Parts: sequence; structure tokens; C-alpha cells
Amino acid sequence: MIPLTPSVEFDAALVRKLNQMGPRYTSYPTADRFSADFGAADYRAAVARLDAAGDRVPLSLYVHIPFCESLCYYCGCNKIITQDRRKAVEYLDYLGCEIALQAGVLGARRQVEQLHFGGGTPTYLSDAQMDGLLDRLRAHFDFAPDAQGEFSIEVDPRTVTPARIATLRRQGFNRISLGIQDFDPVVQRAVNRVQSYEQTLAVLHAARDCGFRSISVDLIYGLPLQSVASFAPTLDKVIATRPDRVAIYNYAHMPQLFKSQRLIRAEDLPDPDSKLAMLGLCIDKLTAAGYVYIGMDHFALPDDDLARSQREGRLQRNFQGYSTHADAPMVALGVSAISALGDCYSQNEKTLSAYYERLDHGELPVARGIVLSEDDQLRRAVISRLMCDFILDYDRLPLPAGVAARDYFAADLARLRPLEDDGLLCMGSRGVRVKMRGRLLIRNICMAFDRYLQQGPQPVRYSRTI
Repeated sequence: MIPLTPSVEFDAALVRKLNQMGPRYTSYPTADRFSADFGAADYRAAVARLDAAGDRVPLSLYVHIPFCESLCYYCGCNKIITQDRRKAVEYLDYLGCEIALQAGVLGARRQVEQLHFGGGTPTYLSDAQMDGLLDRLRAHFDFAPDAQGEFSIEVDPRTVTPARIATLRRQGFNRISLGIQDFDPVVQRAVNRVQSYEQTLAVLHAARDCGFRSISVDLIYGLPLQSVASFAPTLDKVIATRPDRVAIYNYAHMPQLFKSQRLIRAEDLPDPDSKLAMLGLCIDKLTAAGYVYIGMDHFALPDDDLARSQREGRLQRNFQGYSTHADAPMVALGVSAISALGDCYSQNEKTLSAYYERLDHGELPVARGIVLSEDDQLRRAVISRLMCDFILDYDRLPLPAGVAARDYFAADLARLRPLEDDGLLCMGSRGVRVKMRGRLLIRNICMAFDRYLQQGPQPVRYSRTI
């Protein structure tokens, strides 16, 4: 066992013992529980319920740009690999139709405090296309001032120049996320993503020089031909650049779900013990460099908004991960995008043909979703607080009148007993506190409160919890 900092503790033997398949809880219920019985009428009804409650808080917008120029073999995102730029022209026309439809449903010019462009590769769009898309959004929504709003974009450093980064800042983005994964050229060739350190560093420095308020980088451990020795230099290079946030994801090899992963040779993947050693290395180096473990895969510098929000009990979680604005209704635009408004989740059609067909008929392109029951909403609150705060305070839960938390969650708390015996948490009369050694296994802890997991055998569709 390696004690690291007051924010996390890594116990390899315990992780090895408890590592299992489980949800990442970017939502509860999780997306695999959504139903095709949910449609556009249900979405409109959810918005009406928000309006009836007088809930006119600012919105969070997510815009999905699905296109990529080349295929990264490890990727499990909804993407379209093409160099035919005409596809983006057509997509943007339909996206503009959806923006207008959503604005009509949501009502007169709602304010937006958070915007996130994801993909795919959002910088697949040209400068002019990005300008046009942002103009359409601003024509229908009021965006908060730059100093107040969080406007972020995911960037593949291979697709941009420092001049493009300056343009993105001019266009209103003030936060940027750079995909790195690994700087080792052998690993890069094995996953078909060759990206030099110098190229990435130039983009990162440009973002800093242009005044982006937060710079985040993404890494992946467990890729083919990776080892502790090969991954350490990548970590050292990243730490030397001092990004505000670092996300380190565990590669989940699921070729039965993601066709692109069939191009990865299973025999090239590191074994479980090597992956654990890489995780330990990541935690050791980042915490020694002063980064705070936020939760799941995320680290941040102490003065970053994520770290401050966690200290102040304001941290939230949504489909983009940890957020300071996730309590705002999230409207997602584009193919496959998932919205979260009040008591419902709603996902758009997953293919371009189905997405276009719905919009051709003047319909919101809703394919499936779910209306949360009161129990779902209560359990969502439980899982959110555990994921974000590592503390569950019974007094803060929206329990039914006259019902005690220990009675309502009696079966769930019983499922936590073995984890308490393993030293992951403490249960008391007022709530649950996750210990430092339990923070890496927070998904295991949250699974105890997942009612859907208790309804019989589960198909293999989740990644491992570590």
C-alpha cells in the first residue's frame, strides 16, 4: 500500500480484489436503461414541468460534432471517419434546424452559462463553419459574459495550429481540452494516433498565451505496448507543462461493442498487474506534483474551479464528467447527444440518416430516454454526492416525509457492509463517509445504491471499475 496525499490512497491488493464491471455514473439511471418508448412528446412534457415549477435557471449546452479525419483504434465515441468535408456542410444545416426547434421548445432566449463542444473532433469544422454555428446558437440563446460562463471545446492537437487556437479564443471559447493519450511513438503507432510532443506543446502554449482560463489534457493507460517504463516519460512531460486539469482514463478493451478496437491486438495489451502499476504511477506522480484527486479519472490543480467546487460542496457530474454547472438543465444538440432536463434524460438518434429524417419532418430527433421516478431521483442524488464529495449526508437527501434514510436504504447499506469491512468507508447515524483508500473504488460504492443492478443478471456492457 502506498500512501500518497490526503486526497487519495492507492492499495493495489484491494483494487485487485474489488475490480469488477460497473457503470461510470455520468447519469443515474445509466444510459443503457433508456427506453425507445420515450419520445419527443415526453421531452416536451419534461420541459413543461420545469417551466411549471418556475425553473428558469441558466442552461448548459452540449454540441456534438461527430466527424474525424482518421480513426483512433481505442476510441469508443460516436464518430464518423471521413475526409469528405461536404458531410460537415450537410450536418451543420440539420444541426441549425435542431437548434431552432430546441429554442422553440425551451422558450424565449434562455441564458447559457456552460457550453461544451465534443465529438468526434470539433475542430474538424473550419473557422468559417465554427463562426456560423456559434452565430446560430447566439441567435437563439443569450450567452453569459466570458468572465462568468464556461465555454469549452475538445481539441485534437494534430488538427490545429497556434493560429487556430487564437481563433477559437476569439470565437468565445475560454476552456480547452487536449487529447494526448500517450507520447510514446510505439504506442501511438499501435493505436493509429501519431502525435508529437512538440506539436502538442505548441498548441498548449498557444492556449495559455491566448488567455484560455483552463487547459485540460487527456491520457489513457492500458493501451497496447504500454508499460510502466514507457508511460513514465509521458507523465513527466505532461506535469512539466502544468495543465490545470489532467484526466487519466483506463482503456477498456471491448471489441464486441466498438469495431475500431478489433484493430488492436489483444496480445499487445498490458496485463492487469501492469495496468495497476501504471495507475499507481499516475497517482504517485500527479499528487506529488501538487494535483488534487477529484474523483474517478480526474486530477486538478488546487486553484482550479473543479478543486474549489469540490472543497465548497458545489461539484456536480454529467455526461462530460465532473462539472461546476451540471446542476443546470443540459440541452444536448447533434447526433447521439444526450440531454438531461429535470426529471428526464433524452438521447438523439444515433445515425445521421435517422437524425436527418426526424428533422426533415420538423421533429425533435429524440430516439429514446427515460422519465425518472421519485426513487430514481433520490438515488441519483445519493450517487452524485458520493461521486463528487465522497460524503453522503442523510440530512441533505430529498427523502419522503417521515422516512429515515437508514430505513429507506436498509438493503443498500447492507450491501456496503463488506466494503466497510475492507476499510473503504465508514457508516454512521448521519451518513456515509468514503475513506481515502475507498476513493479509487467509488464506483463500487455507488453500485450498492443502483436499484437496476439488483434486478437480475447484467449483460457485459460496462468497463471495469479500475
